[in-house]
Amino acid sequence: MDAAEKHGLSLNWTPQDRALRERVRSFLAQHLPADWDAIARHGPGSREQTEFSMRFCPELAQAGLLVPHWPEAYGGVSSSPWEQLILGEEMWAAGEPRGPQYMNVNWIGPTLMRFGSEAQKQMHLPAIAQGKVVWCQGFSEPSAGSDLAALRTQAMADGDRYIVNGSKVWTSYAGLADYCFLLARTGSGKAGISILLVPMDTPGIVVRPIPSLIGMGDIHEVFFQDVVVPQSCQLGEQGQAWSIITYALNNERVGIARYAYSLRVLTQMVEQLQREGRFDDPIVQTRAGQARAACEAARMLVYRVVDLRSRQALPSGEASQARVAVIAADHAVADFATEFLPDTLCGQEFAIHLAHHERAIAAGIASGAAEIQLNLVAHQYLQLPREARL
Repeated sequence: MDAAEKHGLSLNWTPQDRALRERVRSFLAQHLPADWDAIARHGPGSREQTEFSMRFCPELAQAGLLVPHWPEAYGGVSSSPWEQLILGEEMWAAGEPRGPQYMNVNWIGPTLMRFGSEAQKQMHLPAIAQGKVVWCQGFSEPSAGSDLAALRTQAMADGDRYIVNGSKVWTSYAGLADYCFLLARTGSGKAGISILLVPMDTPGIVVRPIPSLIGMGDIHEVFFQDVVVPQSCQLGEQGQAWSIITYALNNERVGIARYAYSLRVLTQMVEQLQREGRFDDPIVQTRAGQARAACEAARMLVYRVVDLRSRQALPSGEASQARVAVIAADHAVADFATEFLPDTLCGQEFAIHLAHHERAIAAGIASGAAEIQLNLVAHQYLQLPREARL
């Protein structure tokens, strides 16, 4: 029986799948503290959650649950894409205690495996597999948000090194990151963008936090002034960034099983309304059903992408389609909270509701703006003519 039959619309999880899910749940029950929701309330880029992740992820790695989907040569057991999905769903349902390191295991590590030199693999992959490092991604700029082709940060070749000047904005986790996955211009056009793996303690890098509603320490400005980066830090070939990023983002956009988090929050809100005797209203029930349907639609579309990967088929528009559905699910649950339980979004009594609401604000921007995803769906999935796209 192949993956499509095992994991098709019938969703008949194998005994191995169910055992893994129970194992992850048991681990979380044993290792998450009683005040975990209050810690998660600060946001994945906060000092509180980042410091927690630096304790939690090594324990997860010791249990074989941080990078089991990686090849054995890099610390994993080559588990299937479905097992990777199960792990992600359970982590996100719990509020993502891996914090900023979910990014490391889902796309930075696999991208380094595919495009990195042997020296880069040896330098970076063990620390990621052990849960001992934090990365940030230097993509967006003040004049180039989701339009990466318009970025201006320059990396000028100077012998066996680059001199980097420019700035990045909305950079998640930069304040506590050890390394930056940096996009910089080494030529003109799309073919003139390269990727540098830059230590964040390099002289000339200045990080400034951006106060926001989406969590403390989550986003920053990063400035590069005459930053010296050895050419050995270049990932792949010069000008290869576009193909590398396409590969990386296809992993990132589905690696975040946020629908599991949204569904947990929605379930808690419905239970709260039931306790208060307010769930008998047909309008409330209808809105709850619509939000639940959005979560299930996101889950099914993500499963479609995972199924393609499990059969070694390359997803194209499907990854963006799933990403749009995940955004819609986030917003549907956040809107339900705003409409029927607005009081739970104030104070600390319902920390998980407030944390979800804040993260949903950024859902349509992080990992590529929703408008960009819709354009990709129009082009790659619906094959619409350019004049019909957003």
